[in-house]
Amino acid sequence: MADLDQPDTDDAALRETQLRAALVQARSENAQLREANAHLVLATVNAQSLQDEAEAANRRQNEFLAMLAHELRNPLAPISMAAAMLERMPQPTPELATLHGVISRQVEHMARLLDDLLDAARISSGKITLAVAPLALGDVVERALETVQPRIGERHQQLQVVLHDAALALDGDRVRLTQVLSNLLGNASKYTQDGGTIALRSEPCELGVRLVISDNGTGIGPDVLPHIFDLFTQGPRSLARSEGGLGVGLNVVRNLVQMHGGTVQAHSDGVGQGSRFTIELPVGAAGTAPAADDTVASVPHGACRVLLIEDNVDVCDTLKSFLVLDEHAVTAAYDGRSGLALALAEDFDVLICDIGLPQLDGLEVIARLRAREQEEQRARRLFAIALSGYGQPEDRARALAAGFDEYLVKPVRPDGLLELVAGACG
Repeated sequence: MADLDQPDTDDAALRETQLRAALVQARSENAQLREANAHLVLATVNAQSLQDEAEAANRRQNEFLAMLAHELRNPLAPISMAAAMLERMPQPTPELATLHGVISRQVEHMARLLDDLLDAARISSGKITLAVAPLALGDVVERALETVQPRIGERHQQLQVVLHDAALALDGDRVRLTQVLSNLLGNASKYTQDGGTIALRSEPCELGVRLVISDNGTGIGPDVLPHIFDLFTQGPRSLARSEGGLGVGLNVVRNLVQMHGGTVQAHSDGVGQGSRFTIELPVGAAGTAPAADDTVASVPHGACRVLLIEDNVDVCDTLKSFLVLDEHAVTAAYDGRSGLALALAEDFDVLICDIGLPQLDGLEVIARLRAREQEEQRARRLFAIALSGYGQPEDRARALAAGFDEYLVKPVRPDGLLELVAGACG
């Protein structure tokens, strides 16, 4: 009988051994699975940490660029005003007129560089929105030509413009489309020799309208051409860097065109063979758009009583002198608290106020002034112009919400400022 029971005992032992082995293997696999899960959790945490760090770095970069623009625009403001004062001096000598032209052009160039740099940062972070409205193709081209014509004329370059339909309607942002064309035309002038030829033509295409900007300038090398719209991409330079730039303008162009539902392409047969940039944009549903009427009537004005609050002494003094030349009575303050005290104690027609002031910032100044006007139920409201080195849309919106009527980014266009002041007193 013992012999008959032996196989059952052996089978039971074998099954027990197999179960123990399976249990050991299961425990091992379970441990490996826990370890893999731990690694996955750690990898997820690390990935989130890296993403958070990248987003924080991007925020710091945008904040730095905004601060950089603010700090660089501050010294540009008095330079711009000083140049405008040179132009208004009685009986200027030819040498003085030449100096005025040089200073004005360089200030405008630096302001455009700052705008391109900030636009590149804002586009990458999704902070640019378009103010889309029907506009005529010819209007956009005319505005762009106004920007670049002085530079082209200075270099005695030939500009050929042929539009197949100037009244053709586009649904777009007038400021941004003008920026696109002026940027491409400015580049064409920059990279074309004195006396060279630049051409702008339009023609219909499947998408809507095609704009072609071409030149017979330095061209684009085959190694650069595929990356020409990438951020910070620049072609070969001489040691003199006479064609200076930041390498961000074309990146801004591509992004703005794409935001309008269009495309932009670059072509060149090589270095020394000129270049061609082709933009295709959709047209508006209306087919044609009324031409914009930019005529500004000359409004005679008397002496406005202006309160100027600006903590940068050079900006304040040059701006005050510039306004005085236009026969305005100007009172200046160098900080928000003393400026507010003057505004509450005296009657002024216009307030020109910097935003970043010591002791009391410009937003608080205008908020308190508007509150006083409401309390006293004044019949006439002070016209308030904000000045700032910050040019982002949210900065403008915050200032207007606080009570300012206009928001100007430094360096201020002198004629534009005079028009605002004269309009407030007209």
